[in-house]
Amino acid sequence: MISIPNYKDINAKTVVFDLNGTLAVDGKVDNEIKDLLNELNKKYNIVVLTADTFGTIRREFEGSDIIIEIIKNTEEKMNKAKKHAPYIGVGNGNNDINMLKNAELGIAVIGKEGCSIKTLLSADIVVNNIMDAIYLLLNEKRMIATLRK
Repeated sequence: MISIPNYKDINAKTVVFDLNGTLAVDGKVDNEIKDLLNELNKKYNIVVLTADTFGTIRREFEGSDIIIEIIKNTEEKMNKAKKHAPYIGVGNGNNDINMLKNAELGIAVIGKEGCSIKTLLSADIVVNNIMDAIYLLLNEKRMIATLRK
């Protein structure tokens, strides 16, 4: 549990990530990000929800313990995320809005593809890139410093 003074307690044991625009650019996940996800996977269960637009998800995470779920639409994405509640949600696009709203903690990633304004407004925290998001989760005191009141 992460106790954030005068904000709330976060009980999530799972982090649900969007793939394209969040973890990946054009369906490819940088090796440094994969290494950080493997480190984060020691602390949280990691789930990646994706429509797999580029057809790369299985290859990108082959041999890892990361849970991959292929989705068809925004509604299915939300329903699959809810199965992992309570969770921390990380995304950047319009199809991530409800995932972030229903998360105990929502993190919007601007990244190379940018971030939908509606997604940004649905998040608790906004970061410049996915590595910043993962480092926040690895070093929870950063999160506390950002969210405490």
